[in-house]
Parts: sequence; C-alpha cells; structure tokens
Amino acid sequence: MKELIKGANPYLPLWEHVPDGEPRVFEYNGEKRVYVYGSHDIERDKYCGRNYVVWSAPVNDLTDWTYHGVSYETHYDSVLYAPDVVKKGDTYYLYAAERCGSLVVVASSKTPWGPFENPVETKVGFDPGVLVDDDGKVYAYWGGCAAPCYIAELEDDMATIKEGTLVENPLGHSTCPWDPKDDGHISLTDGFFEASSPRKVLGKYVYIYSKRYEVPVPELGVFEPCNGFLSYRISDTPFGPFHDGGDFSFNGGEILHDSQGLGTMTYKWGNNHGSIMEIEGQWYVFYHRQTGTDEYSRQAMMEPVDVALGKDGKLYIGDIKYIAGEPVSSKPVEMTSQGPHINGLDAYKWISAGYACHIFGSSKNAYIRPVYEEKDDISAPVVNITSGTTVGFRYLQFGNTSAKKVTIILEEAKPVKINVRLDSYNGRVISTVVFDGSENEKTSELTCGVIGKHAIYFEFVSEDTEREFTFDRFTFD
Repeated sequence: MKELIKGANPYLPLWEHVPDGEPRVFEYNGEKRVYVYGSHDIERDKYCGRNYVVWSAPVNDLTDWTYHGVSYETHYDSVLYAPDVVKKGDTYYLYAAERCGSLVVVASSKTPWGPFENPVETKVGFDPGVLVDDDGKVYAYWGGCAAPCYIAELEDDMATIKEGTLVENPLGHSTCPWDPKDDGHISLTDGFFEASSPRKVLGKYVYIYSKRYEVPVPELGVFEPCNGFLSYRISDTPFGPFHDGGDFSFNGGEILHDSQGLGTMTYKWGNNHGSIMEIEGQWYVFYHRQTGTDEYSRQAMMEPVDVALGKDGKLYIGDIKYIAGEPVSSKPVEMTSQGPHINGLDAYKWISAGYACHIFGSSKNAYIRPVYEEKDDISAPVVNITSGTTVGFRYLQFGNTSAKKVTIILEEAKPVKINVRLDSYNGRVISTVVFDGSENEKTSELTCGVIGKHAIYFEFVSEDTEREFTFDRFTFD
C-alpha cells in the first residue's frame, strides 16, 4: 500500500501548527539533532496557544521529525507568543513570551526538549531572540513595530540585563497598523516589524527579523503594506551599527512574472517569523506559511538557502547571484512544496493537496483547509476551487523510470475535468482526468513520459463556473 509523503512543506505533520520556529542544532547524548522552538497555534480563533511543544529531526534526515511533547505550559493563564531557546554550559534556557508577549520569563532544562521549569521574570520584551556568543557572553534582542527594538547583554543568570548595555533602536522600525504614531525612528530601509533572531554567521553578527514593506515590491507582486518577509542586517559587533543585508524569505507562494517583470503571488501571504541554521554543511531558512483564511493556523516551513561572504565583507543570504564566483546580490528563495526533500517529492507516493505552494485563479479564494486530527494519513485539502483554478506543487521527483499514470482523489464526487500540466501553470498538458460526477477517485494515462524533477500543476475546468471542488490528494504510477 502506498504511503502518504511526509516531511515536505510544511515539514511537520499536516495536523500540527507551529509557527515562529527558531531552529537550533544541539548535541545531546552524542546525537546531533535540529530542534524547532515556536509558538503553537491551537486556539484556532487567535494567535498561538497556552503551551509550547518541541519537534526534532536527525541532522542527516530533515524529513524524519519526532514529537517530544509539551515542553512548557503557561504559568500566567495566558497565551504564549514566540519563544527562543539557547544552550549555555549544560543547561538549556527557554525564553517564554507569556501574556501575549508582554512578559518574558526564562525557564531551564537539562534536556533540549524540556520540560522547562522554574521560570524567572526578565526585563526582556516582545519576540525575544537570544545569542550565546563564542566567548560565552549572552545577548538578547527584542521589540515590535509599536515600540522600539532593543539589544542588551545578559548577566550570567540569563535573566538580568547587564547595567549600561541596553541599546535602543539598533534598527529603524516600520509603521504599526494598530498604533500609527511616528516616534522619529521609522525607517523604510530597515522596516523592522517584529521577530528578532540574532545569529552569528561567518564571523558576522546577523540581525534577522520580520520586515514590513511600506512601498511596493512589484517583482514579488506586493502593492500594499506587507510583512510576509524575513530580512537581515549585518554588523561586526553584537550591538551594531547594522547595515546592508536584504530579504531572504517571502511566504507569498510561487511568484508569477509577466513580460514586464511584474509579479503575482499565488499564495496568501501573512506574518512571518523564523531564522536560518546550518545543518550538515547546508544552510536552511525556517519560516511559516498561513493555512486557512486567517493567521491562526500557521505552519512550519523550510527551504535551502545560500550563504556567502563577499570580498568586501558583505554577507549574502538567500538566492545569491554570482559573477566570476563572487557574490553580487541576493533575493528571497522560492517558496516550495518540497522543503527538506531538496531533490523533489517522491511522485510515486500519495501527496496531499495541502503541500501546494501555488493556488491561483479561483473566483472564491481557494485555500488549504486546516486539519487538527492527529492521524499519520491525514490530508489537508484545497477547498473553494472553481473553474480556472490551478493548484501547483514545486517540485516532484519522477526518477529515471517514466511515470505512466496519475490518480487524483477529490473529497466529493462532482463532474470536472482536470488538466495535469508540467513545469508551469500554463505548461504542457500531460494528462486530462475526467470525473463524471459518480466517483471521487480517478486514474488516467499520461500522454508522454516524465522523468526527473518537475513542477506539477492541476487545472480545474468546469462548465459550471459557480461549482466548488475540494482537492484531497494525488499520486503517479
């Protein structure tokens, strides 16, 4: 019996909703694993939840994630916002954002998955990010658009701000939709919104954060204020000054470009939060996407990124352009369905429609419906599909033996024609699957052989332009 693909994008099970993921590689009992620490979208009608959970994967297989259970429960009967975890000595420290981020406490554990206990209140603020430097010094970064961002060194207790080290506004912040005052530190260049994540990369101090664009980014289809970006600034010291940098992640899905270079998003963007981590010689960005119709069912995503230091000392992160072997520019990496399956998803397993990174053309705003039932074989369907909608997956791996057939499962039996397109949403049709309304599963022959790695798109065509369809999963044979 065929398996359902796992560890794709999102890389955690489709029923899990962990946004704001800070990745950390820790070695415990002789085993190196990557651990993800984020908030937990389980309230369903608001951001986050009242506990944190921990997932980890071996560094040599980022598709194989293990659930370690609840690592921390709120001590203040409140929703917990984005946390961070660092290790110093033989102890792991969790910076828990109690009371919707307005109170940050630090709890500790002797294992990377917790439980984290004995919380101590700190003066660190919203969206804490912590850096343990090579010399053992510890720095905290925090802030949001409605208030300045800050950096401070912490005392050995990992909680107290060292006197005389607090720096205010190391980055200029963006405007704030819910508090639109100008305090003199608004910067369209920095555009700091939230999600501080300090990292040390190739000897540089890197301030990673969520950037809010106030001006259009036409090549990415952004024409209104947007904070779906992860961006970075760099410095030679932990306190700045910070300069250069750029954007390396955007959660607006596949970007379609016209002949003028103008972009169109194919996935509903939303807030973003995450960081980068080097794992077995490959750098990755960990970020999140939106599932459903709001920002309360966010899911953990990851993509490979390139990291390079130029001869001029500038650090490049993302999709890097090189000239004569020298990095000259970078831009956000693409949002994919494959995630850690960097050679493409196995086309011969069942693939949930919930791994789509392209949902385009629906007259009723098609989206991925969140699922919460903790079942290994659960699929998150794409709903509200109407005639003309394309649902795309980047990328699938067909191997060296050509695929012959495709099987599609809909949630309900309805008459519809589905064109299977290769490489582009308007690319070559390699099969047409016709449902007559009496069945919800149908297999059709391919009109040509397909080998290797390709993007695949499903185009729904119906004479009834108002009829809605729900796409559950597919596979090739």
